[in-house]
Parts: sequence; C-alpha cells; structure tokens
Amino acid sequence: MAHLRVDRHAGARRGAARIVSPPTRLTPRAIRAQLRHRGISAVIAEPADQTAHRKRRGSRGGRPPLFDAQDYRNRNAIERGFNAIKQWRGLATRYDKLAIVYLAAVVLHAAITWTTHLSGTP
Repeated sequence: MAHLRVDRHAGARRGAARIVSPPTRLTPRAIRAQLRHRGISAVIAEPADQTAHRKRRGSRGGRPPLFDAQDYRNRNAIERGFNAIKQWRGLATRYDKLAIVYLAAVVLHAAITWTTHLSGTP
C-alpha cells in the first residue's frame, strides 16, 4: 500500500481517510502496520491462524488488534454492490474505449438497479 498515490492538481485539498476496509486477500498484518503509520484505523478481521499463533505465544504474542464488527458487516453491502455491477458483461470486461461511455453504462446500471429495488421486483 505504500506505493499507492493519488495525483492531484495544484491547490487541491487532501482529505485523509479515517477508516479503511481493504480487500481480504491482502496480508492483514502488513496493511495494519502501514495504516497505523498513517494514523488510519483498519477494519480487518484477524485470521484464525494468526489468532492461534498469538495465543500460543502467550504474553509475548501481544494484544489482539482492534476490530469493529459493525463496520466489518457494512463492508459486505459495499462488496455486494460491486459484484452486482460486475454482472453486466460490458462493465466487467471494459469493452468501451471511451471513459464517458463506460460511465454512462455504470449510471444506467445504477438507475435500473435502483428502480427495480424500489418496485420490489427481483
């Protein structure tokens, strides 16, 4: 995560994230250290093997990392939203050459999803 940067034009205000929920496939220990260095709290569940290893070490294993279960549950809703968007083949494969066409497809999909959610039809 140290190599991630967002280019900004001169004079743009920079807002810092307060809470980050990274993908589950990344190593939680390394991500936690990087986020701690930046002063950001992480919403990452501790893997079972790391929990067992920490407990096996006893008092030298350290204390468990902070974990907010409610924020972790909210992460599920965001992931389901991205997965629903990826159900459209054109959005998942990025066939469109122009960014404006791709953005239009994303907005169209969001509008269709929203109206079907309002009407209650699956």
